[in-house]
Amino acid sequence: MNLVAVTSCPTGIAHSQMAAENLETTAQDRGHNIKVEVQGAMGAENELVTDDIDSAQAAIVAADTAVDRDRFSETPLVEGTVKDAVNDAEGLIKQAVEQAEAGEAGVTEVGETEAGSETGRETAAGPSSDTETEQLGGDPSKGLFARLRRLFS
Repeated sequence: MNLVAVTSCPTGIAHSQMAAENLETTAQDRGHNIKVEVQGAMGAENELVTDDIDSAQAAIVAADTAVDRDRFSETPLVEGTVKDAVNDAEGLIKQAVEQAEAGEAGVTEVGETEAGSETGRETAAGPSSDTETEQLGGDPSKGLFARLRRLFS
C-alpha cells in the first residue's frame, strides 16, 4: 500500500526526524511504500508533491504543530502526535491501512484517550465540536501569542 506522512515538531531538531525514520522503517517492514515529509524550524525536508499525495491510499500526520491538512482532503487521514509516531508507528500505520481498506474517508485521531472517550476530547461539559482545536500546555491567555495580540490591539 502507498502511504504518505508528515511529521512536525516545534524545533524540528530530533523528534520529527525520529518519528519519520520510525514510520519509514515500520512501513517497509510491513511491506508498504511510504514517503515522509519532515517539518521543523529549518523548513520542510523531503516535501510531498501532489503526485505523491494523489498516489497514496492513506496519509498520516504526526505533528505537534500546525500542519496543512487540506492537501489530504481526498485521502483517508490518520492524525497523531510526534510521540505517537516515535512510540507506536505500527499503530498509526495499522490504523491508516484499515481506514484505506475500508474505504473510509475523513480524519481519524489516535493517541492517548481518556477513559470512556473515543476521541479523548470529551470534557465535563460534554463532547466538543469537531472544529475545536485541542489545547496543549497551560493557560492560553498567558501565552506569547495572546500577549502579542493584546499588545497590538
